[in-house]
Amino acid sequence: MKKIVVLTGSPRKGGNTDKMADAFIDEASKLGFETNKIETAFLNIAGCRACGCCEKSGGKCVFDDDFNAIVDKLLDADGIVFASPVYWYTFSTQIKAVIDRLYSVNRTPKKLHGKRAALISACADDSADTFDGILFSFERSLRLLGAEIAGCVLIPNVWSIGDIEKTDGIAQAKALAHEFLR
Repeated sequence: MKKIVVLTGSPRKGGNTDKMADAFIDEASKLGFETNKIETAFLNIAGCRACGCCEKSGGKCVFDDDFNAIVDKLLDADGIVFASPVYWYTFSTQIKAVIDRLYSVNRTPKKLHGKRAALISACADDSADTFDGILFSFERSLRLLGAEIAGCVLIPNVWSIGDIEKTDGIAQAKALAHEFLR
């Protein structure tokens, strides 16, 4: 059975991005994947301090917070989904801290090389170019870590909880689960 970790970055439980993440998880489970949802907004994870200690410790971050409790799940997974609303044209702070700390993972032989990754995101703006920043960050980070992009679901023009129901975002999130079968 393949494992997929879904990292969510929204502090709004039941929000639009959260609902798409749950739809992805539901569909992936039906396809036989073992899924693990990690809600980064409710964890204590500080950003990278650029101390370089991970380079000396074989990729282990020396700062003991909740990142160290989830990093092995990320390394053991076959796929990772980053689900974050757009905040100021990029990832939310909560999930960005995890991405920053993946610097330490880049120092390990395993890295995220060969893993498949996807992005699920929603924004209140009605313009598709609002996703330019988050897409750039997502694509460049995965390239650095050696992961392969399985796909992206980007849904604009959703603000209030439940607005996602007025779009095809839920259907796109479910369809994204099928991309992990390849």
